[in-house]
Amino acid sequence: IALDLIENNRYVFLSRPRRFGKSLFFDTLKNIFEAKKNYFEGLYIYDKYDWDISYPVIHISFSDGKVRNREELDKKIIDILDDNQKNLAIECKRDSSVDICFKDLIVQAYEKYNQKVVILIDEYDKPLLDNITDLEMAKEIRDGLYNFYSVIKGNDKYLRFAFLTGVSKFSKVSIFSGLNNITDISLNEEYGNICGYTHKDIQESFKEHLVGVDLDKLKLWYNGYNFLGDKVYNPFDILLFIKNNFLYKNYWFETGTPTFLIDVIKKNNYYIPQLADLVVGEDLLNSFHIENIAIETLLFQAGYLTIKEMIEKPRGGFVYSLKVPNNEVNLSLNDLFIDYLTDDNVKKIGYQDNLYDSLLSANLDGFKKALESLFASIPYNNYVKNNISDYEGYYASVIYAYLASLGFELVAEDVTSRGRIDLTIKINKFIYIIEFKVGGVDALAQIKEKNYAQKYLSETKTIYLVGINFDEKVKNICGFEWEIFKN
Repeated sequence: IALDLIENNRYVFLSRPRRFGKSLFFDTLKNIFEAKKNYFEGLYIYDKYDWDISYPVIHISFSDGKVRNREELDKKIIDILDDNQKNLAIECKRDSSVDICFKDLIVQAYEKYNQKVVILIDEYDKPLLDNITDLEMAKEIRDGLYNFYSVIKGNDKYLRFAFLTGVSKFSKVSIFSGLNNITDISLNEEYGNICGYTHKDIQESFKEHLVGVDLDKLKLWYNGYNFLGDKVYNPFDILLFIKNNFLYKNYWFETGTPTFLIDVIKKNNYYIPQLADLVVGEDLLNSFHIENIAIETLLFQAGYLTIKEMIEKPRGGFVYSLKVPNNEVNLSLNDLFIDYLTDDNVKKIGYQDNLYDSLLSANLDGFKKALESLFASIPYNNYVKNNISDYEGYYASVIYAYLASLGFELVAEDVTSRGRIDLTIKINKFIYIIEFKVGGVDALAQIKEKNYAQKYLSETKTIYLVGINFDEKVKNICGFEWEIFKN
């Protein structure tokens, strides 16, 4: 992959979630361009690449530390360029602006080594993501990055190759307008597994390190990321899973709590169950606008959603259905949603256990009591601050987040020939069809009237019809009816 990439491209961009091995891949490219042939003995590229040419490499990374304003950004860039001067034994002009200093470094490297220059930029977007919830500051940071990256386009004649990676892909008009000839390989099937481990890697390369591990369970927990190639594991998960003696934990998720994600959800009053059945266009999937952040784009680029299927439209073009990639993300992300929706960190596990046990044994009275207790525990102040609590979608979001955090198979907005079921739950030999209503509307009657159960008759499971009504004044369940479906 590395050989094909550097032989057939000039300017390349790759977007991947954090901790997917982007920096390691960068280090590989750096050593190839610096002609360190001995590092690659025994590998595919060893006898297929021209090691007689060594290129000067400018390596830029924003992965360390946090940039809080434009002044700090410019200082950080100057410090990075100073480090590159030392590595290349070059001394540039002092007291220069960021763009002049960068251009001077490129030209001097080209002249000193009599070879075109390679530029590798890792975590190109981190300064912007560090400030994404402060719109005015994010704009200042964006302008600073644009000023810096535009130098690449202006010095094309000195460059052999440039590669930029990051978590997000911002729209070209905001950062990349000066790089209109860049090749984006983020959703290119040929490079789909350029970062991450495939299941074949797990079976072969990690075989001796995973003796006794149920690989099917490992796959459910950590595999599932799809960038239109082979589905991959996050490397960070696998390495820590081995290091911690095969203990299943949320290794990747807990390394970076997405607080900015919750801020965006709050701002948009987002309906959580909608995440279970998203279909988006390529423009939404690929383009990140700081003035109008689409949560679907944010979730996909950050790794909390991945591609389930690419669907060709009858009139041309494609859309993408999205899903949560695996158990780790599903459980952890919904735990995060619970904290946001209910502001209840202490008793969460108790409610989860009660809900799990009651549904697993089809104890509907226990299910009702667990839900009543759950909603009674939500602080009233949380309702006052959160206007989505006035709507049916809030109650559905709370229940959905709790049940999804248990690993149950859920279908939100379940489409039937007669309408949409609010929530369908499948657990072992049981199917629960649930309708939510706020106020006095008979939720159970709607399930029966629209014959929602018809969709699942072929599955030969016991079907429970459950109608749940909420009182918007007391903020709790005011009606709970259920019955077993009889055909």
